[in-house]
Formats: sequence, structure tokens, C-alpha cells
Amino acid sequence: MKKPAVYIMANKRNGTLYAGVTSNFFQRIYQDKNQIFKGFTDRYKCKILVYYEVFYDMEHAILREKQLKGGSRKQKLKLIESKNPLWHDFMSLFFDEFGLLRSARNDVF
Repeated sequence: MKKPAVYIMANKRNGTLYAGVTSNFFQRIYQDKNQIFKGFTDRYKCKILVYYEVFYDMEHAILREKQLKGGSRKQKLKLIESKNPLWHDFMSLFFDEFGLLRSARNDVF
């Protein structure tokens, strides 16, 4: 199930942050978490999903990503802390301990 989204991955609390956009949220966060592709999240070990927003279309997701990337690190930290003060890994909302996608739940989105 494709869902356009913006998301922020981190390597640890207050550590390196990666803000991204995707047309397929579940696939992309799985790829980043498991370092399937070489790139920023792989190089800096950004495996913790600390923030996400889901959109109805890619156009709005891209606009939001530009807004996030244009903001300061301090603004990103404030955003993360406002929704996820303990820096939980939101991956557990979507994938079980075996890396299998849980059933879609309305309360997650």
C-alpha cells in the first residue's frame, strides 16, 4: 500500500538526522532501517524512525519535505520532541520483530 510521506530518521537521540520524502512510506522506512541502499542513512546509521507525516498526494509531501529541509536543526529537534519526546522508534508501529509489515491500523495514520 503506497502512502506518500515525509519522515525523519536518526542514529540516536539528538544525533544525526535525515529528513526524506517518499511515495511508498512502508517500503522506504524498511529500506532505510535495514540499510538496503548505500547512502546517507546507511553511512550515518540512521535507523530510528523518530517522526513522520503521511499525505494524500506526493505534491504536498514534497512541499513539506522542502519546508523541513529548509528549517534549522533546532526546528527539527523541536518538531521531533513535540510528537515523540522519548525518541521512540516508530518502526514498531508498522513492522513486527521479524521485519514483517503489521496490518494497517487506522489509529496510526
